[in-house]
Amino acid sequence: MVATNAIMVRNYWGCLLGLFGYPRRWAQLGNGLWIVSCHIVHTVGLTFPIDVIFLAADNSVLRMEEYVRPYNVVKVSLRASSFLQLPPHSIYRTETKIGDTIEITPRSNDTESSATPRGA
Repeated sequence: MVATNAIMVRNYWGCLLGLFGYPRRWAQLGNGLWIVSCHIVHTVGLTFPIDVIFLAADNSVLRMEEYVRPYNVVKVSLRASSFLQLPPHSIYRTETKIGDTIEITPRSNDTESSATPRGA
């Protein structure tokens, strides 16, 4: 499982802020931020590195960026319809690969989800 506790963001401010202001303890295995309808990822204001998985409309993995350090901007992906920001080394630990499909399952409310990779 890539993330058991992923928060969904669907608005401009959530896309702009991302994980800005989140404490370092957020970067624990299982946490995630799923940002929908956004094409750019930055780590400005973060105090920890992150992994990023870019997803197509069908939640297949288009691209991955591992261990993106604070105060960086990741190359724009116009093909992606959403992306997951994850704690560092999440991609390695879960053996996620390009072409895998991430199954995203809403939990008790619409803003929390879990994300599981399925082999291509």
